[in-house]
Amino acid sequence: MNIQLPFRLLAAATVAGLMLTACSGSGGSTRTSGSSPAASAPTAPEPTGTAPTPTPKGTSSTTKAPSATPSPSGTPPLGSWSLQPVWPFTTLAQAQVWERAYRSGGHQPWHLDPARTALSFTRDYLDFTGIDRITSRAVSGRHARIGVAPTGSEGGTAAVIHLVRFGGGQNAPWEVVGTDDTTFSLTTPAYGTLARSPLETGGQISGVDESIRVQVRQPSSTAPLGTSPCCTSAGGDKQPWHVTVPFNGARDPVLTVVASTGGHVSDVERFTITAVRTH
Repeated sequence: MNIQLPFRLLAAATVAGLMLTACSGSGGSTRTSGSSPAASAPTAPEPTGTAPTPTPKGTSSTTKAPSATPSPSGTPPLGSWSLQPVWPFTTLAQAQVWERAYRSGGHQPWHLDPARTALSFTRDYLDFTGIDRITSRAVSGRHARIGVAPTGSEGGTAAVIHLVRFGGGQNAPWEVVGTDDTTFSLTTPAYGTLARSPLETGGQISGVDESIRVQVRQPSSTAPLGTSPCCTSAGGDKQPWHVTVPFNGARDPVLTVVASTGGHVSDVERFTITAVRTH
């Protein structure tokens, strides 16, 4: 999911004076914090491992830079069309609850480390327990891009996770907003659009004898809301793939659609995510 930032949306965000520190992260480009669920303390567990020293393995693509001047904070607001709050917080209010807990007692300090947050996202939320290595780390202002990979030197980077600071100040936690994709993409449904079941998903993939599986997830549930039949065969050079996924039980404002492929070296060797809204 390469996040695209259209001129007209960023310009609208600028004129409206929307800032990262004032958003709720629960709606689309026209929604505000009024539709956010009540704030509650984050329930994400401590990461099951620590982030090792990054060992870069080549280069990764990055999301395209905005084509227009961003909001005064330098970043479109989380909850706008171009940046959806995926995990671990669903609203700015939740992130602020954690900030207060951290200031008073040092609660869950891993939220301040983008690498540990990325690994917790893959292992504890997506349930990709074999993804436990950091292959690259790039932090620029309020954005971070973290490459993650499966155990062992045979597997290359599985995905580059894009994170953004949720809120203002030095204690603002890191929030996953998407992935930067190269040889495996998830472009349907479009990022930030409304999702209905059954969900049509698709994108492009390059590889040999690939096996694609798609899940729909939400932060408040431990189990997927829906999973595609295992598995969809694919391969070639930038070849299209398509999978239909029925799902139910959605109650969070933002859902995560994740497509993965593997089976050569590890169960999950590459994955890509996008974010969709429920209202």
